Amino acid sequence: MKLNKIMIAAVLAFGASSMMAQAANQGSGTVTFTGEIIDAPCSIAPGDIDQTIKMGQISNLSLKDGRESQLKQPVTIKLQDCTSATQKTVQTTFTGQPGGAAGTDNKMIGFGSGSTAKGASIVMTDDENGNAVIELGKATAGQGIKAGQETADLKFTAFLKGNGGALDTIVPGAFTSVVNFALNYQ
Repeated sequence: MKLNKIMIAAVLAFGASSMMAQAANQGSGTVTFTGEIIDAPCSIAPGDIDQTIKMGQISNLSLKDGRESQLKQPVTIKLQDCTSATQKTVQTTFTGQPGGAAGTDNKMIGFGSGSTAKGASIVMTDDENGNAVIELGKATAGQGIKAGQETADLKFTAFLKGNGGALDTIVPGAFTSVVNFALNYQ
């Protein structure tokens, strides 16, 4: 009888400990795959579809009277899996909120509505075409992809430029701005 009680106690103890081990969270999660199949000779590298470019902390003095900041940031769109047997030119069209003092200059990108900084805008240039200033809504001159070339980098530069006002029109604060891009192969 004493042995039966010991055996019952042991079975209950082992059973309880195995239930506790199953109940403990050892880690879990979800993997979500997203993407899009496109009709193009190249794929856009996953990390370059949605980018965040850190412009830095720019002195308001460097922007007064329409000056350009010397803190220039590269913007690269990497193309991969290019399969064209012939040379292609890819044009990039950027769209977004126009900038400038009146908010109508398509050669400048305005700050978003939640921005506290004022008096400056973002300018983008096309590195492969003489650093030409990019105009929102207008295709760039294009960058070449040679026949058989499997990868290509579309290279641009972004920087801040004052909207042309005196120092007191440049309000320090945080800013965000969003542009979208579309590629067109020729």
